[in-house]
Amino acid sequence: MRYTKRGRLRFTSHRDIARVFERALRRAEVPMAYSAGFSPHPKVSWVGAAATGVASEAEYVEIALAEVRDVQEVRAALDASLPDGIDLVEAVEAAPGTSLADLVQASRWEIALPAVPLSALEKAVAAFLAADAIEVERMTKNGRRAFDTRGPVVTMTATQGDDCAILSLVVQHVTPAVRPDDVLSGLRSVSDLATPVPPAATRLAQGPLTADGEVGDPLAPVTNGATRQVDEAVGSL
Repeated sequence: MRYTKRGRLRFTSHRDIARVFERALRRAEVPMAYSAGFSPHPKVSWVGAAATGVASEAEYVEIALAEVRDVQEVRAALDASLPDGIDLVEAVEAAPGTSLADLVQASRWEIALPAVPLSALEKAVAAFLAADAIEVERMTKNGRRAFDTRGPVVTMTATQGDDCAILSLVVQHVTPAVRPDDVLSGLRSVSDLATPVPPAATRLAQGPLTADGEVGDPLAPVTNGATRQVDEAVGSL
């Protein structure tokens, strides 16, 4: 399933979103499959969840059902049980033997940079792309760690939005994950780029990385009789 994280919900942590989904699954009476063992839990797998403070049009989750149900009915019932800002916009029945995690290889981001002149952003992008490697540091669960932000960036462009400069980029998924704030730290380290107003990052897509550096749709390769269902009211985002 593909869902969104919009508006104030961008500030919700992934752990809280997981709790919201579990409550919504119970409220919608979705017949969940449960794990075996001493403490069974619903079979829910999260794929590439966005960090707290980041909006997204392309978050993904896999759920396992205990019985066969119509995909569209499950999507509609679950979407109706979720709060505004978390919209379940697309669902497909997984083909046997497929793994959604294997198909999510990269993300396409758009970062709005208020009060940043386009010329300054273009200069920073040129310096970033010209570098072989750009190391930044970030605190991880294993302590403070330095890692390269240049290598995972597949494409990066600067354009003028309606009222601010826009940074667009495609980032390959690596470990540790390179996030939008990491890329901005890398831009600052190779230029005099200043961001006086907090940037606003939105993930527009995530999926397989194509040969031309684009991000494909991970739900597109529906095979073996699986059925694709899309919320027509929302449309393809």
